[in-house]
Amino acid sequence: MWAMIVKEFRQLRRDRRTLAMMIVMPVLLLVVLGYAASFDVSSIPVAVAGPQSAALARALPAVSCGSGCAFSLASSDPAASRSWAQDQLRDGNAGVAIVTGGQAPTVLIDGSQIFTAQATLAALAKLHVAAPGSALSRPRVTILYNPKLKTSDVMIPGLAGVVLVFIGTIITSLGVVRERQSGTLEQLAVMPLRPRDVFLGKIVPYFAVAIVDLAIVLAVGIVVFGVPFRGSPLVFALGAVLFVFVTLGLGVLISTVSQNQGQAIQLAMMTTMLPQVLLSGLVFPLSSIAAGVRWIAYLLPLTYFNEIARGVMLRAEPIGPLWQPFVLLAVLGLVIVTLAILRFRSYLAPAPPARRRLRRRPVAAVQQDQARPA
Repeated sequence: MWAMIVKEFRQLRRDRRTLAMMIVMPVLLLVVLGYAASFDVSSIPVAVAGPQSAALARALPAVSCGSGCAFSLASSDPAASRSWAQDQLRDGNAGVAIVTGGQAPTVLIDGSQIFTAQATLAALAKLHVAAPGSALSRPRVTILYNPKLKTSDVMIPGLAGVVLVFIGTIITSLGVVRERQSGTLEQLAVMPLRPRDVFLGKIVPYFAVAIVDLAIVLAVGIVVFGVPFRGSPLVFALGAVLFVFVTLGLGVLISTVSQNQGQAIQLAMMTTMLPQVLLSGLVFPLSSIAAGVRWIAYLLPLTYFNEIARGVMLRAEPIGPLWQPFVLLAVLGLVIVTLAILRFRSYLAPAPPARRRLRRRPVAAVQQDQARPA
């Protein structure tokens, strides 16, 4: 038994990549996710409309929405009406909109941002007790897009993206690594195929499976959980296609740096699956993540798919206000797929023939051979 223990320690010491993932990656994930694990909202953007918008905008900074939370003015228009305020919420420019001009102001709250809505309702309740004569002490409150603040309405659009991450990253990387271990991938090197043809041929079946899984998840969410789908299916489909393209490229890229299926699973889980679930805004609000860690969220494709899915399904957001996540998804896809194709090219390139080194004979030996009679 002792010999087996020593043998395993020696083998683990030789496998430096696995050893580094076992020691370094958990520490990094603990530090990163420790700063991200917060449900507290630090700032709530507010849009103000109506004739009293200027006075209300000046009073907003003094209104507290909780410990470390404050209302910030996102936009103001004295000539605007309720429709303008609703457009500000729909396009994601504000989490709360206040419409003045009547006997009591109307507060519109974006229910698709659950933590922002809860913080706003708590702040209005405290303001009613602390300052009963304030302009916001007795408002008419309306929660849009998710009136009951149901968690399923917000989570299921993002969970559809998690399913796509699982199919596109983990399953794809396992399939490519399995073929390389069985020797099938090396056979492609002798076939008249370009690397991009091999890449597209590998990802198309997984692309089809991912689209079918997405349709099943959405159907279950809409039928079983009653999640609304208020926007354009074409806009949602375009965002889903771009997102699947990025995740498939990530899966192939992970497979090119993995020696076996175990390493592929570890890399996929540690570098893509966990960060995308916890840092993309699916669980914790992006505004509550520490600034030193928040930049990682903007490198994750699930961050932008969450914006597209929730905007289209819950708020019926058109493609115009969503141009930024669409463009960033396209850029991420271009970069990742290019890297995957380049790595694939190095795999499929035939090995250079080994050159035989000719030993130079000494001059004396050559002269002796020439002096010998034939």
